[in-house]
Amino acid sequence: MKKLALATAAALSLVSFSADAHGPSRRKVQETVEINAPADKVWSVMGNFQDMSWLPVVEKTEGTGGNEPNKAKRTLTLKGGGTVEEELDKYADKQSYFYRIDKVDVKVLPVNNYSSTIEIEPAGDKTKVTWRGAFYRGYMNNDPPPELNDEAAEKAVKGLYRTGLDALKAKVEKGS
Repeated sequence: MKKLALATAAALSLVSFSADAHGPSRRKVQETVEINAPADKVWSVMGNFQDMSWLPVVEKTEGTGGNEPNKAKRTLTLKGGGTVEEELDKYADKQSYFYRIDKVDVKVLPVNNYSSTIEIEPAGDKTKVTWRGAFYRGYMNNDPPPELNDEAAEKAVKGLYRTGLDALKAKVEKGS
């Protein structure tokens, strides 16, 4: 009986340990904006994967491959320093594109294994733009520092999306 109790206690401690060692879980965020302009006009500003000039934190975009999935790549040089390397995975003209980050310093954006979709939905003379992403926090092990935890990753991505969508709206509507 004593051996059974010891074996059970040992097994439970292993289960507890492995549950604690789980690590991060994939996070998902989404932001939307309604733009007072037709979809064609919105797409003309944001539909080119090689041009992120509408995103305020981007100083310069350099890339190759145009809008061709699995060939198009871009490097975003950010204001204040830092770069982000991205690759286009899917492209639906005048509807959406799906891309992923290949390389980013977690000090620039505190995420790992990031992928994202930007899509538009026409609504008469207005357009709904949705930007959503999925990612892991910047620190992939247990007990992350505050600047690389789940909350920091979500806050950074939501802030980027909100700033970007608000700037896109202002740019498109100003051009009306």
